[in-house]
Amino acid sequence: MFDIVVTNVRIVDGTGGPWFYGWIGIRGRHIARVGRGHPSTAARTIDGKGLVVCPGFIDIHSHSDLALLVNPTADSKVLQGVTTEVIGNCGYSPAPVTEGSVGELRAMAGRLGDEIEWSWRSFEEYLGLLEKRSVNVVPLVGHGTVRLAVLGMEDGEPSPQELDHMRQLVDEAMSAGAFGLSSGLIYPPGSFAATEELIDLARTARKWGGLYATHIRGEGDTLLPAVKEAIRIGEEAGIRVEISHHKAVGEKNRGRVHETLALMEEARRRGVDVACDVYPYAASSTTLTACFPPWAHRGGISALLERLRDPEMRERIRRSIVEEGDWENFLRQGKWANIHISWVKSGKDRDLVGKNLEEIARLRGVDPFTALCDLVLEEEGEVSMVVFEIDPDDVRYVVSHRLSCVGSDGVCLAPRGVLGEGKPHPRSYGTFPRVLARYVREDGLLTLEEAIRKMTSHPARRLGLWDRGLIAEGFAADLVILDPERVEDRATFDDPHRFPVGIEWVLVNGEVVVERGEHTGATPGTVFKRGA
Repeated sequence: MFDIVVTNVRIVDGTGGPWFYGWIGIRGRHIARVGRGHPSTAARTIDGKGLVVCPGFIDIHSHSDLALLVNPTADSKVLQGVTTEVIGNCGYSPAPVTEGSVGELRAMAGRLGDEIEWSWRSFEEYLGLLEKRSVNVVPLVGHGTVRLAVLGMEDGEPSPQELDHMRQLVDEAMSAGAFGLSSGLIYPPGSFAATEELIDLARTARKWGGLYATHIRGEGDTLLPAVKEAIRIGEEAGIRVEISHHKAVGEKNRGRVHETLALMEEARRRGVDVACDVYPYAASSTTLTACFPPWAHRGGISALLERLRDPEMRERIRRSIVEEGDWENFLRQGKWANIHISWVKSGKDRDLVGKNLEEIARLRGVDPFTALCDLVLEEEGEVSMVVFEIDPDDVRYVVSHRLSCVGSDGVCLAPRGVLGEGKPHPRSYGTFPRVLARYVREDGLLTLEEAIRKMTSHPARRLGLWDRGLIAEGFAADLVILDPERVEDRATFDDPHRFPVGIEWVLVNGEVVVERGEHTGATPGTVFKRGA
């Protein structure tokens, strides 16, 4: 007898192969039987009513590191079918942390920095706080966090002793269960690191069987050399590489994803294990301070704010944005109207949320650069933006490419409390249903089976989750039952805090977390630890 039987369903098993009618028997946390014909008896039967059942979605690129502490039920993720989130991306993980780095880490955390008691210091201590969530968690250790713990927010090459200390911190995190090392090479302090430093630390992660996930050094004018750098790191460190949220930024770079994916294919032919993930939107999102050049961030957020108060330094920053071409720059093409404010720390600027920098400049009677600097000062650096900068055809190309899998680059939000503030990027609520609605049902860009492979077995194999991502006997019972004719994202840029429709049931480790489209409040998720 089974604990649960899911019956009367079309099984899309995650391999990419055609669906088939069948039933699934679950005992405890695992799939005990995948059958056809008449199902066996069970303590509970879920009638799928002819809908599709597939493995739970694995969000390979998430930023829920602190949101999961605030919101254990992970509403916006699990209600779109996500059963596993990968955290610690873009070089930022909340651990390891030192007394010297905790202040800067808290500032980097934005809205959640003040919601959390930073009681942990080691990577192991932090992971201990993430058990009993509604989703499973896969941790990465952030290169930026490691560098911050050793070098602070200073530029420059580490000494041999400092590099050894960084290796030790990566080693400790991998020993505690991290699945790999991530980097965020447009964000200080990661942007201060030379390629050789990254190769060295990637070798440390490789010893444990980890991967290297990277927000590359540039997605605009420097896209091609940035992809080549990521490939070089993988080749010289002998580590598999995941290029995060792959895209080309800016009008003049449209179509260059054809070149970058060709670079990845060529690297794979010579033995470099490189692939990428993508979210299905033509806009990105990050902190507004990313508009400033790396040198302006030396010394941390307080030093940046002091530079913005100094008229001479402010003018130097202006020239850097307009004239210099050696760093990732959202504004070099003068597209101020493409940058929309999505969240501010204080109440005094809340009326600016949803407006772009050009509109804000007109309202204040100043030029857009002045509006940018003044807003960052007023909010003490804690401002988020959504940037409309990506060609939809490029998104389609990356989504459809064989090397890509799906990742949200989002956070587990909810339309309440601090997590319901502002107008965040809708990817946090809609990524996976959007792929199924837009690129499968409407456009026919992908088959249903291929889209689900990109959300399940493909990311599972990239990460080394050998009991996830497939519907097969002995695999974990992470399952989604969805209506392929009705599934749809409802979150928009103007109204982002909206859950999708068509995700009817979600099971995590054999326990029902979403029932008939409603969250049950169950928290059966666990923290995966590499090698455990």
